[in-house]
Amino acid sequence: MKNTALFETHKALGAKMVPFAGYNMPVSYEGVNIEHETVRKGVGVFDVSHMGEFLVEGPKALELIQKVTTNDASKLTIGKAQYSCLPNETGGIVDDLIVYRVKEETYLLVVNASNIEKDWEHISKYNKDIGADMRNLSDDYSLLAIQGPKAVEAMQSLTSVNLSEIGFYNFVVADFAGIDYVIISATGYTGSGGFEIYCKNSEVKQVWDKVMEAGAGFGIKPIGLAARDTLRLEMGYCLYGNDIDDTTSPLEAGLGWITKFTKDFVNSEALAKEKEEGPKRKLIAFQMEERGIPRNGYPILDKDGNEIGKVTSGTMSPSLSQGIGLGYVPTDHSQVGSPIHIKIRINKVPATIVKLPFYKNT
Repeated sequence: MKNTALFETHKALGAKMVPFAGYNMPVSYEGVNIEHETVRKGVGVFDVSHMGEFLVEGPKALELIQKVTTNDASKLTIGKAQYSCLPNETGGIVDDLIVYRVKEETYLLVVNASNIEKDWEHISKYNKDIGADMRNLSDDYSLLAIQGPKAVEAMQSLTSVNLSEIGFYNFVVADFAGIDYVIISATGYTGSGGFEIYCKNSEVKQVWDKVMEAGAGFGIKPIGLAARDTLRLEMGYCLYGNDIDDTTSPLEAGLGWITKFTKDFVNSEALAKEKEEGPKRKLIAFQMEERGIPRNGYPILDKDGNEIGKVTSGTMSPSLSQGIGLGYVPTDHSQVGSPIHIKIRINKVPATIVKLPFYKNT
């Protein structure tokens, strides 16, 4: 198991550590509900340094990214980021990722921790014929996510840039917490605003300490991966390995908006055909109508009690005090407002298909 550069810091804070994607990671400090509410109403900081970072550079960089991702990276200007995915050759997804355009011919790809090796091999396979410069920076860089409605105000004293001017899916390379060059990015995974800070492993302890110091008057707390999961699920954001994987197409997963057929990319012909014919199944969102917590793998039943799918992600929503979940069902069973049941052990608990997000930030 690997440790992030802040492993000892988390232990000193009393974090419950668990193995995740090959790393010892903090799953919680005080408890998921308290940490969840801290991010929804105030400000919290996550160590997500297990994520992977690839640098793609040179005159062929864009050509490679266009080939291996579904979204149109030619639309990116310097300082902009884009959510995208890596399609495989059989209709599924190798990984979802964020593409940052750092300079004219320099892009940063941020990938999921559990897929670093797989993604690197997949992209490298297509790069053999293209010849972009690729570097895997994953072991050298740390990533903090400072999330919540008070994040801007709490962190403003740590940088000379105006944080309130960084729009969603935009970023700057600037000074932060006494470090001259860090990426400050507004690409959060919680739905409550805030920033991600990319810095070197040797710098992250200083950044963490200054973030905690600056945020003290705003009630900042360290937040674990358990609350990260409940926060992203309330927004309906997909989690790789649960809601999307090598067998789920981006169109089934509701990611048609990042699948652009204005260019040629891996398996684009087959995906274009799927779009034309319509996917046979869809990822739905549902809310429980009675007490019950849906979990990954629980059967989804139609109103007559026939199994039509499986839950991919589910939890008790701390914001709504209601069971919520995602899962795949045949397209003709995916209509919003339709009644379904979730089989929880021997019970068939009623639920309703709803429109995302579950949590609407008023």
